[in-house]
Amino acid sequence: MSENSVVGKILRSAYSKIFYENWPFWLGGILIGILSVLVFTWSRPWGVAGGLRNWADNLFYLIGLYSSKPKSPLLSSSSLLTLGLLIGAFMSSLFSKQFAFQKAPFIEMIKGMVGGILMGIGASMAGGCNVGGFFSATSALSLSGLLMMVGLIVGANLGLRYLYWELEHISSSGSQTVKSTSQGKNLRDIEPYLGLLVLICIALWIYYYTTQGLTRLGGLLFFGVCFGVVIQRTRFCFVRCFREPFMTGEATAPISMAIAVIISVIGFGILKYTGLRPEYIYVVDAVWFGSLIGGLIFGIGMVIAGGCGSGCIWRCGEGQSKLMVAVIFFAISLSLFEKFTDLHPTFKKFLGTKVYLPDYLGYFWSVLLVIFIMVMYMVWAKWNEETEKFVLEI
Repeated sequence: MSENSVVGKILRSAYSKIFYENWPFWLGGILIGILSVLVFTWSRPWGVAGGLRNWADNLFYLIGLYSSKPKSPLLSSSSLLTLGLLIGAFMSSLFSKQFAFQKAPFIEMIKGMVGGILMGIGASMAGGCNVGGFFSATSALSLSGLLMMVGLIVGANLGLRYLYWELEHISSSGSQTVKSTSQGKNLRDIEPYLGLLVLICIALWIYYYTTQGLTRLGGLLFFGVCFGVVIQRTRFCFVRCFREPFMTGEATAPISMAIAVIISVIGFGILKYTGLRPEYIYVVDAVWFGSLIGGLIFGIGMVIAGGCGSGCIWRCGEGQSKLMVAVIFFAISLSLFEKFTDLHPTFKKFLGTKVYLPDYLGYFWSVLLVIFIMVMYMVWAKWNEETEKFVLEI
């Protein structure tokens, strides 16, 4: 066997392992935790809902519904993180030959719409979606993040109960996958080459930012793409992290999420304690009502829609029409409810206040508290996997 053929075989094998085989879910938790710390070190915490709101705000400004002009999506840090997540997942799905426009039945599209609306309202009340309101807020040592976690757990349980009721009373057909063809050649065969084209465009886009003195924004776009690739390859979705204990009892997803939070909160704690990053960033003023009830509403919505904030985005990158609908109505309802909240200060005040754990416990005990809660969630999930105590029956 020639030397070139050996090298080619090695490269094909490596490509297959990276893109044709899903990465372990627990690896997704580790990489998300690390990326979360890195993006916070670079500029700001990871978030998704803020980008969606920015897109909807710009749309409503263009049609004349809003009078004040929002920041351009290409210059908004939150928008670039979300856009990077979408593009990264799209690129990864092309490299993996997993992109396909998936046409969902009408009732599933309605569920995507309803779920998206509920997620928008819940995210507005809680100060962010499952990423910003829970994951990053908890990492930032905001009490609101832990309270939203409680709401997400309860909401996921209620949302699953509804889906089981729907299975008993409403029938729906499965989704249809549609592949386009080009001169008789299936799109699947050329997807990796399209993925390479997307990668080149991303590199040029980031390079353009650096030449314009916008290196910070270019870095955020890069990290967003990294999140998209990692999440698409590991199939990481926060819905599974909160739904599986009640659906199958499987503990891998909850444990992986807890690992991600533990890594992230340690990194955030160090960065804030040393003064390298602002102390009160992502400390959300949603304690108690906003985080608890907002988390509950969001939890119901994400289960009905079939994807959380980040989950909807990366599945859009794979061509899933139901999640596209969910993202659209998520963004619209989030923007409108945020506008409603801004116009009603009394209601906004009712949602809650900021509670920064180190102000009461100090940094060491605050980080330790979050770690303890995550470890207890892991233990509970593993115990539930063995006993199926909390698994719902159809």
